[in-house]
Amino acid sequence: MKQFRRRTRICILSLLFLSVFAPIVLLYESSGFVEDVSSFKGRRDLLKLNLAKQEDGVGLREPILNVYKDVKLDHAVGSRFLDSGIKSDDLGSGENNGFIKGNEGDLDAKRSNGQSQEEKRLSTLRIMGEFSRTTLGHDQDVQPQARMVMDVKIKEMKDQLIRAKAYLNFAIPAGNAHLIKELRLRIKELERAMGDVSKDSDLSRRAFQRMRSMENTLQKSARIYPDSSSMVKKLRAMAANAEELVRVQKEQESFLLQLAGRTTPKGLHCLSMRLTSEYFALNPGERKLPSNPDVHDSNLYHFVVLSDNVLACSVVVDSTISSAKEPGKTVFHVVTDSLNFAAFSMWFILHPPKKASVQIHNMDNFDWFSTKYDPPNTDGHDSQDPRYSSTLNHLRFYLPDIFPTLNKIVLLDHDVVVQKDITRLWRVNLMGKVNGAVKTCQGNDPAFRRMDLLLNLSDPTVGKRFSNEACTWVFGVNVFDLKEWRKRNLTSIYNKYLLLGKKKPMWKSGTLPLGWMTFYNQTIGLDQKWQIHGLGYYSGIKQENIEQAAVMHYDGVMKPWLDIGIEKYKTYWRKHVDFNHPYMQQCNIA
Repeated sequence: MKQFRRRTRICILSLLFLSVFAPIVLLYESSGFVEDVSSFKGRRDLLKLNLAKQEDGVGLREPILNVYKDVKLDHAVGSRFLDSGIKSDDLGSGENNGFIKGNEGDLDAKRSNGQSQEEKRLSTLRIMGEFSRTTLGHDQDVQPQARMVMDVKIKEMKDQLIRAKAYLNFAIPAGNAHLIKELRLRIKELERAMGDVSKDSDLSRRAFQRMRSMENTLQKSARIYPDSSSMVKKLRAMAANAEELVRVQKEQESFLLQLAGRTTPKGLHCLSMRLTSEYFALNPGERKLPSNPDVHDSNLYHFVVLSDNVLACSVVVDSTISSAKEPGKTVFHVVTDSLNFAAFSMWFILHPPKKASVQIHNMDNFDWFSTKYDPPNTDGHDSQDPRYSSTLNHLRFYLPDIFPTLNKIVLLDHDVVVQKDITRLWRVNLMGKVNGAVKTCQGNDPAFRRMDLLLNLSDPTVGKRFSNEACTWVFGVNVFDLKEWRKRNLTSIYNKYLLLGKKKPMWKSGTLPLGWMTFYNQTIGLDQKWQIHGLGYYSGIKQENIEQAAVMHYDGVMKPWLDIGIEKYKTYWRKHVDFNHPYMQQCNIA
């Protein structure tokens, strides 16, 4: 009986509840403001998360940016969060949001009444009377401004630390020792509050409190130390010390880069040793590369590479052959020293080029070379730097003697990657000149170098012959007419400048200035698309310029096979390296 009475009372209360609240529900449904339970729950969770986010920054007026960027609600719902620090544009429109999926059926029913969704939102705002005006901006427009304001806070804190440390270095007036203690305390507190933070959104409430305390202390210091000239002198001294520290660090960085650039990585040394041991393990009859009786045919495309780096040379050969339209007519002449001859030979025995021919030349077998070449002085230079001591680099000035039967060749440096067919260089008209190279004549070109950078134009012998206004060029991709070279006897001109450089300072660092002097007025400029340079020291080269170039040149110390190489350029070089080869894996080359 008691259970029956209890159930009766529950039914009566339920009917009363429906009779009171049903009209209200219908009124809200007619105004388009119906949201399911999940929507209210989602917004409540957002508010909780927002409050938790602001817990460390109570009292700050800056809004919290980038909160729930993936959540999308309509503008009527999003506008409720403006006072909570959540931007409506961060929340979005709501059509893909799981919080308001329950309204889709109701919206379709309301569209049948002829009322648009925007009109329903406006009527909702009028009925509720909560919002008279909403200003909604795009996140792309608001965020940079807000971030700019936030960055100023960090700068102000750093400026406060500098000023406080400057005051600490002043003479302490009598009776103001307590201020010095206060400054030291404020410096310690502000440094701890900042930590490693780089933007204001990561700063806590305590950091802003420390900032205000520091500002009060600095104002006291300004009243006690009114001598602004002393402050200026101290700040100038601090700036000079900072500049000196930066200069020293830049010198150290440059030295370490140069050292890393001319040091052979352990992996490449390991690869060369493995190839050398395998080469001498072969029978003498197995050590020869496939011979081509027409290897000296002048109708073939002859490329020359002077290198002591087997991996770099293999990339040059592979990229050139894979890009050539007629690889069967391509001949590579690789010149190296006796130390690396076995490794080069073994590599191309294991990896014979497709259809093309490869010849390996040992420079120590050139009997005539020792009588013609006199190494340059390395006084004042590090003798380990290959720019000054490598005989292979100077061997490029003896190409007519190395290949007496050839009339035209293309010289490729071992730090290039070929992307397009460059056999078209044989059809370039050199206009009676000896050398074809890509010139740099503009100051905004990262590879542009004036003559006086590497030549001593103050010397009368040099200044009379060479103009500082002349366009310069770089080695990397060079077309040489050996017939004209022999006719003009340019090798003897090179030897003359080499001899003069021993007697007095005429040129600097390496073979490039010697090339400028030897081929002065004997060089014709190639189209800029033949070669893109600077990939070994300049990271601002546009990708479209790289893709348009026929040859990529990694000139500079940051070579692609080194850890210091520019990472975004390494992809073009790595795709021509077989990292799955057993020797590569055993030597940890990746």
